Amino acid sequence: MSNPFEAVWNTLKTSMDNMNEPKSPLNIVEAGDCWKYLTIMEEFIRYEESGLNTTADDEVKEMLQDVIKLCESQVKKLSKFMKEEGIPLPDVTSSKPNSEPNEIPLGVKLTDNEITNGVAFKLVTCMQSCAKGQADSLRSDIGMIWLDFYTDWITFGTTLKTLMRKRGWIKVPPYYYPPGSPKQ
Repeated sequence: MSNPFEAVWNTLKTSMDNMNEPKSPLNIVEAGDCWKYLTIMEEFIRYEESGLNTTADDEVKEMLQDVIKLCESQVKKLSKFMKEEGIPLPDVTSSKPNSEPNEIPLGVKLTDNEITNGVAFKLVTCMQSCAKGQADSLRSDIGMIWLDFYTDWITFGTTLKTLMRKRGWIKVPPYYYPPGSPKQ
């Protein structure tokens, strides 16, 4: 069985060994993964902006501002990479204007619970996309970008989970008790 540290070391070693060799062009799957992920990120930012316009909770606002910074950082890095590789950028929706949370009718307004669970769902989607991009990548440079993005999400996810646990907002599926197991 391979050791995860050895796998990372081999990836880094391969990256360093290939620095002097010309890069092959991205394959269609690598380019598609980049395009799709950038679209997901841009739409995620719009959701977070909507959340900022909806919530009055300072902790939720801080979390949303942190995740917006993370997304914008990834968008900037991936957009730069895509431009250098000649991949067209997706057409995305424009930023949401600022609004006052108290001016939004209650029937339309997202609750803080809904906002944080929406962010958690989007976080999982982003992590899955990063893992797919990593698995699909043949070039080491794009593979390292996916690994970097995935690591960002792991770090942010621990902060989000702490906030959600503190507030009782984590959605837990029913527990499974196999037939014949002792009831506790």
